Amino acid sequence: MKLIDLLVEFGGDLLSGLGVTLQLAITGIIFASIIGIVCAIINVSKNKYLKIITSIYINIIRGTPFLVQAYIIYFGLPGAFGIRMSELTAGIIAISLNAGAYMAEIIRGGIEAVDKGQMEAARSLGLSSRKAMRKIILPQALRTMTPSLINQFIITLKDTSILSIIGIRELTMAGKLVIAKNYESMAMWSLVALYYFIIIYVITKISRYIERKTAYGK
Repeated sequence: MKLIDLLVEFGGDLLSGLGVTLQLAITGIIFASIIGIVCAIINVSKNKYLKIITSIYINIIRGTPFLVQAYIIYFGLPGAFGIRMSELTAGIIAISLNAGAYMAEIIRGGIEAVDKGQMEAARSLGLSSRKAMRKIILPQALRTMTPSLINQFIITLKDTSILSIIGIRELTMAGKLVIAKNYESMAMWSLVALYYFIIIYVITKISRYIERKTAYGK
């Protein structure tokens, strides 16, 4: 079966899978950003007990494969605690926790790249540490972090393919299901790769545009 024939017959299935992939990546990166901001602020604070907790979380996530983390969340937790969750919910939790650990380090690095005098100046003007962080430090750090944040989003988008192992019908799983029907492995995986390439290419172009805009704003 020719590539174009596969695209005509099963393009809708792949688009549906791509939609789930984008849902996982976007939702995951939103929650990961929240986790990352909280952990990064804790890591630059003086609360050593909370810093220990965040450090343990970051080291565990970064020190274990994402595949294993997905298995623990989808198979391990329900078996150990009787928790019920759908494949999609487990996937979002897994991708959020995984990306959150990396986002925490990216954001921490961005915060620490801002001159410490900025915080001192903000405090001297009567701003609380929390307000200074929100209004002064984080906006400046965002410019430094932008390329790394977008790169992390691309990594997270590609990592969603791993979640096919727990049964989520994202793009990779959609490809597997089509191959089970027609056995056109080479052609179908080429199409799946093309879908990933196109969406990541578009995101890369958008990221470069954002980088230029933020650079002009310095």
